[in-house]
Amino acid sequence: MREFVVEADGGSRGNPGPAGYGAVVSDAATGETLAEAAEFIGVATNNVAEYRGLLAGLRAARELDPEARVHVRMDSKLVVEQMSGRWKIKHPAMKPLAAEAATVFPPGQVTYEWIPRERNTHADRLANEAMDAGSRGEPWSPTTSRAALDTPRATPAAPLPEGPPGDATAGAARVRAAMAPRPGAAAPGGTGPAGTARGRGAEDASGEDASGEGPLAERGAADTHGGRAAGPSGDGTSGDGTSGAAPTGRASGRRPAEHAAAEDDRAAGASGEGPAVGTGDGAGASAVSRPATDTPARDVGTDADGPGGALAADADRRAAQAVATPSSGWAPADMGAPATFVLLRHGETPLTPQKRFSGSGGSDPSLSGIGREQAERTAAALARRGTVQAVVASPLARTRETAGIVAARLGLDVTVEDGLRETDFGAWEGLTFGEVCERYPEDLDAWLASPDAEPTGGGESFAATAARVAQARDKLLAEYRGRTVLLVTHVTPVKTLIRLALGAPPEALFRMELSAASLSAVAYYADGNASVRLFNDTSHLRPSY
Repeated sequence: MREFVVEADGGSRGNPGPAGYGAVVSDAATGETLAEAAEFIGVATNNVAEYRGLLAGLRAARELDPEARVHVRMDSKLVVEQMSGRWKIKHPAMKPLAAEAATVFPPGQVTYEWIPRERNTHADRLANEAMDAGSRGEPWSPTTSRAALDTPRATPAAPLPEGPPGDATAGAARVRAAMAPRPGAAAPGGTGPAGTARGRGAEDASGEDASGEGPLAERGAADTHGGRAAGPSGDGTSGDGTSGAAPTGRASGRRPAEHAAAEDDRAAGASGEGPAVGTGDGAGASAVSRPATDTPARDVGTDADGPGGALAADADRRAAQAVATPSSGWAPADMGAPATFVLLRHGETPLTPQKRFSGSGGSDPSLSGIGREQAERTAAALARRGTVQAVVASPLARTRETAGIVAARLGLDVTVEDGLRETDFGAWEGLTFGEVCERYPEDLDAWLASPDAEPTGGGESFAATAARVAQARDKLLAEYRGRTVLLVTHVTPVKTLIRLALGAPPEALFRMELSAASLSAVAYYADGNASVRLFNDTSHLRPSY
């Protein structure tokens, strides 16, 4: 089965303004260019132009081989996340384009990857050529195009997954990208390197169409301690979602609106947005060119289950080979000391042994006598280690009290971070799992089945909690770069941070248990990689005699 790489781009000189797109199809095994497409589409926005480029690239790939597997690479985080189903599509001009793009190939036959702008120069030049031609009142012509000549031939590489800072898979991908050869310097002129002549000043200032599309919180799971029948933890039946929320400027560095806070509602998927219709932005037949000869087909092996099928499986194999035989050592140059978050769940409260829901919307209990003793033992253990340089706590009483005991022993002040608070469990606050099951069975079933479901009475969904925690993580990473910080928080935030750092699937959260006053730790490196150093350690709570 053949495997293609589609690189697409679009630009608008004004946003909206005169717009064009470019797309190139290459052989995944050899990097050989198989087809190019470009078109001036009249007045449109950057995002519409990017979607039109995606459509043209997918159609060109389908004409070459409708059975091929396709890996799309674009420097538009918004398009990649929306087409991957992680971000919701709201803009009326983009919905039909996304729906149409989702139908060019069967589901599972296309995967998406965000790449930096400087790695998308071929498609960028094609888009600029189309806009230049449009400004002269001419159609883009493949016979006069210099995009392929001015762009170094692509080096085949494994797809690089992208994700929020601290995502283990994305971090490892960035390390591989740092070791991979980069395209050469771009040629001068109006269709020069990405970012020099695209007329994207308005986009850089205001973001993606200012349409408000943002990442959706990924799916998480209720913390039922290994099974649905189990009761809640001391913080309640706390659970976790992970968040595609708040990818920071580290991801692309040019589109603020792509990094907005997560929305609470779940994306239905691009293919479910409705039938394809005309957009009224200069739609017309695009010019497509192909080299005279095709390269040999590449057999990527047998199909694999799950999204991406054989393409994803083969990408994993190639990625493993790349890491196993690096050309310049195991990692790029030293990135300095990581930011290390030591994660402390607060000590027991009177509700903890009763396994009652205790979030941020209830009585806000203080520590019990046992909880204060746990905090003292934790403080002594951390003082012996001598590594903590700052203390940050959730605003709730039990975490502030725990943090205060530890900080006093360490001679540090306590900073409060609202994003670290526990989930609001609404009408379930103070109830046991069994009591909620009796009183609100349908609401509980819905809540256990989806991280988007809210507890009875307008509580907070786990998806919303996860988005908030991810934002707090990114804020603290920027503030405490290279330092060791104690975060005194709750079950949901701790498990969210651990799950993100591991790159584990959502169902892994059902297999995590977090004890009162337990310690966990995650180190975050400058390239976005993360390393879980410790999880649910309670050794410091045992008697020393």
